[in-house]
Amino acid sequence: MSDSEMQYRELGSTGVKVSAIGLGGWHLSLKHVDEELAIRIVRSAIDRGITFMDNCWDYNEGTSEQRMGKALKEGYRDRIFLMTKLDGRSKKEAAKQLDESLQRLQVDHVDLVQYHEVLRFEDPHRIFDEEGAHAALMEAQQAGKIRFIGFTGHKDPMIHLHMLEVADYYNFRFDTVQMPLNVMDAHYRSFAKLVLPELVKRNIGVLGMKSMANGILLRSNTVTPIECLHYALNLPTSVVITGMDSMELVDQAFEAIHAFQPMTDEQVQALLAKTAEAGAHGEFEPFKTSSIFDGTAQNPDWLGEEPERLQQLMSAAG
Repeated sequence: MSDSEMQYRELGSTGVKVSAIGLGGWHLSLKHVDEELAIRIVRSAIDRGITFMDNCWDYNEGTSEQRMGKALKEGYRDRIFLMTKLDGRSKKEAAKQLDESLQRLQVDHVDLVQYHEVLRFEDPHRIFDEEGAHAALMEAQQAGKIRFIGFTGHKDPMIHLHMLEVADYYNFRFDTVQMPLNVMDAHYRSFAKLVLPELVKRNIGVLGMKSMANGILLRSNTVTPIECLHYALNLPTSVVITGMDSMELVDQAFEAIHAFQPMTDEQVQALLAKTAEAGAHGEFEPFKTSSIFDGTAQNPDWLGEEPERLQQLMSAAG
């Protein structure tokens, strides 16, 4: 396939165009994916027109970033928009994780860094505290280590809206927001219904994830992989990030793009009708209804220490 068979979209108000499909980094170091295959997947995706690369400091203990770093050698780095995420909520921990990510990726800067797993109502306050992660990213941005800043989360759309409110208080505007957008989401604690309109209004780049929830949605036997990708692509997304742990899934992503046409309201409603019963209670979206997907809940040390100011308040109260 030629590059022309990939579609490209504006990334919010950044002035950057990115591929409508993005390559998810977590899958690059699953047990059945060796380093050679991971590099082949990344380079094949880029050669065929995918420009958006997703990753995270905590994916598979850093192996996902290391493999992507190796894949981006030999001129591939200059052809893509590189994003990673960090878990640190303190300035110290965020700065440390960013530098580790840059080392693993073997780059001097990334295009986008996102605060990962904003899952708790206290997360925004920790991030924007004067000792918080945001102070580290603002310094990194001034130093040329990062271009844009966003945040991600998969738990509750109200927490996303709260993050935007807290950012407003501190006069900060996010460049991107990442969230689950899939055929089940419309029926339960819906990011598409509650958060997406706000992002569109603000012209913030929308990064859709969990279009198939690592295959869990497909176990409902209500939709196909292509239908899942088409639904997410039909929303006002800048990028739909999807995991690719085989060359067949690279082909699937391009098949979805090749076949995609904007859906009519009738087509959307017909698709949602098929998933209404299965999606009503979040059974196939366990990232909303359980802690299984919450890496930072299982590893709270990744977040760093609570702000010293709050610790002093607690000591005084005691």
